[in-house]
Amino acid sequence: MAVLTVREAANRLGIGYSTLKQWIYKGRVRTSRTDGGHHRIAESEVDRLMAREAGPGPPRAARRQRTGGVLMVVSGRNRLRGVVEEVRREGLVAQVRLRIGEQWLTAVITRDALDELGLKRGDEATALVKATEVMIAREAPTMGRT
Repeated sequence: MAVLTVREAANRLGIGYSTLKQWIYKGRVRTSRTDGGHHRIAESEVDRLMAREAGPGPPRAARRQRTGGVLMVVSGRNRLRGVVEEVRREGLVAQVRLRIGEQWLTAVITRDALDELGLKRGDEATALVKATEVMIAREAPTMGRT
């Protein structure tokens, strides 16, 4: 079972070191202690905390996302996690194709954004969807049915 320092766990969770220490002091996070008295956090505990943050529960006004080393708050809730299946670069734009379960999602982004994200085939990524309209369709029934 791998264990992390408090700082390593805080970085993985995308929260501040002092925030995680407060959670430890309040008993919200299970830790073990070294012979020197330092807290260590099991990876399974970090996974539990990450699942709680992303899992079901009361609606949250914002979700936290780590980007470029800066903790940001994102109001978008339509987040689709997937695996990068294909990356195409052409001129100023790039096309990224994500596999999300049995579905595919293709996004066209700037080449600069792709370079900043450093995406390549096999990477895990999250698509944030912002749309003002959603359409639903189905096949039309066959005419002349009796």
